[in-house]
Amino acid sequence: MNVFGVDIGGSGIKGAPVDLERGDLAEPRHKVLTPHPATPDGVADGVSEVVRHFGWSGPVGITFPGVVTGSVVRTAANVDKSWIDTDGGELLGDKLGLPVTVLNDADAAGIAEMTFGAGSGRKGVVMLLTFGTGIGSALFHDGRLVPNTELGHLELNGHEAEKHASTKVKDDDELSWEHWARRVQKYLEHLEMLFSPELFIIGGGVSRKADKFLPLIKHVRAEIVPAQLQNNAGIVGAAMAAARR
Repeated sequence: MNVFGVDIGGSGIKGAPVDLERGDLAEPRHKVLTPHPATPDGVADGVSEVVRHFGWSGPVGITFPGVVTGSVVRTAANVDKSWIDTDGGELLGDKLGLPVTVLNDADAAGIAEMTFGAGSGRKGVVMLLTFGTGIGSALFHDGRLVPNTELGHLELNGHEAEKHASTKVKDDDELSWEHWARRVQKYLEHLEMLFSPELFIIGGGVSRKADKFLPLIKHVRAEIVPAQLQNNAGIVGAAMAAARR
């Protein structure tokens, strides 16, 4: 069974049909740049371009980089503030003319990793973190999701954690892998103090380069592994959410 998934990010909007039996993309994903400013109408146009690229006509799952309750957007840290209190499901459904399910981006990635990836079969407290334009989080206990945690906005050293340890900060400030790994380590130590997870899953595009920074992270008791679905986890999880609905 194939269902379409779209992942809205701060820098790009990407999507593809997903084979839900394999938990993988059924076709190579298509990506467009996120508009700036990332207004609701502008982002909806980008999502439409991705979906129309495949001639898709069935249900669509769509991730959003912020808190989503029902289908209403409640926060918008890395997109235009006009998203706040917008009914994303209604907006995107009207734009596509298709059934739409909207959920938090990291939650979608976590759902995929817990089913098909690094968290499959794991009990206890598991936390997935996506490092990119910001830092997304998905928290699970015995496989059950605690939605919309958005732990990238926790305060760390007087700043939001994602303003200190995201991949964007690494690139913008031209940090070495060693320097950035120290920042990530402090963030993980803070999360460990608060939630005592047994497993951290590190996702986002940087997960493809896990060998460059994960061995540099010390003094964290929890196991730390890269996401197996890497940067496709959000697309897969979005499709899973649409299928479940």
